[in-house]
Amino acid sequence: MTWKQIKENISPVRVFLQQPGVHSSDTMAGMRTATLAQTEQALSANAAIAAGLRRHDPDLVEQLIELYQHRLFRYLLFLTGSRDQAQDLFQETWLRVLERGSQYHGRARFDTWLFAIARNLMLDQTRKRVMLSLDEATDPDKDRPLEIAGNTPSPFDHFQSQEQAARVGHALLALHPLYREVLVLRFHEEMSLEEIAQVSSAPLSTVKSRLYRGMAALKPVLEMGRESNGEVQP
Repeated sequence: MTWKQIKENISPVRVFLQQPGVHSSDTMAGMRTATLAQTEQALSANAAIAAGLRRHDPDLVEQLIELYQHRLFRYLLFLTGSRDQAQDLFQETWLRVLERGSQYHGRARFDTWLFAIARNLMLDQTRKRVMLSLDEATDPDKDRPLEIAGNTPSPFDHFQSQEQAARVGHALLALHPLYREVLVLRFHEEMSLEEIAQVSSAPLSTVKSRLYRGMAALKPVLEMGRESNGEVQP
C-alpha cells in the first residue's frame, strides 16, 4: 500500500472498553526475567518503528494504524467526549505521523508519542475554536490541597473488578476532562505516571494529583449507578 492510499483510508473503528488483563502468579524471579525480556523486546520494537518511519515505510504505517487504532480512538473519545471530534482528530493524528514520523527517535514507547500528538492536536483545535486550551480551562485542582490516599486498593481498582466496562465508561465521561484523561491513560492504556506526564506535558506531581482526585471522584459516580440499578452497597 502506498502512502497516498494510507492517507485516503485512515478512519476510526468501533471502540470497545476492555478490562485490564489478569496476570498469572509466576514466581518473583520468573517475573523479573520476563519483565527484562519484555523491556528488551520493547526497545528493539521502538527502534524498528523509528527506523521504518525515517525511511517512510508505508507497510509499517499501515501496521501501526491497525495495531493502535482502537486504543487511539478510545483515548480521543474519552478526551473530547465527542465522537465527531474524535473522528476528526483520529485522522489528523495519523496524517501527522505520516508527515513527521522521522521525529520519533524510539527512546520512548510509540504509543506515548502517538497519544502526545493526538492531545496536542486536540489542544490546537480547541484554541482555534474557543481560544482556550484544556489546561487553561477551569482547573478543579486549583487552590486545593492534595490529600494522598493510603496504601489500600484504590476506588478504581475496586470497581474495575466489580462493575461492567460500560458502566465504568459512562462514569468516566461524567468526570472533569483532566481527571478522565489521566484515568484512561493509567488504567486503560496502563501507562506509567512518567509516561502520562509526557503525553499531557504536565509535571509528575500534577499527574499524581489528578490521578488521586480522579479516583476519588469516580467512586461516588459509580456508587450512584449501582444504587440506581438496585444493587446493595458493600
